[in-house]
Amino acid sequence: MRELSLHILDIVQNSLEAGATHITIEIDEDLVEDRLTIRVTDNGRGMDAETLRRVTDPFFTTRKTRKVGLGLPLLKAAAEQCGGRLTIQSAPGQGTTVTAEFQHSHIDR
Repeated sequence: MRELSLHILDIVQNSLEAGATHITIEIDEDLVEDRLTIRVTDNGRGMDAETLRRVTDPFFTTRKTRKVGLGLPLLKAAAEQCGGRLTIQSAPGQGTTVTAEFQHSHIDR
């Protein structure tokens, strides 16, 4: 659970750096569907299609102080290793929604 909380913290930090003034964190535990869903939505500046396409590449970052961006790629890997997936919806000027889904019963969740 600590690892998941660090992923959430990283996404929120990204939201703040994107100028978000409103951030929503939703966590849904659905035992019937065997699914744990974490969703972070913000009203930041959003991402263009090219950035959105590359954002889960660990060697891509928009930051000037470092050459890698590991937050979203690591969350994507964690979700996929636990039978889930990561989806990101974003558009310039419309904010971003990051949704990570995990198989609830997976041993590594």
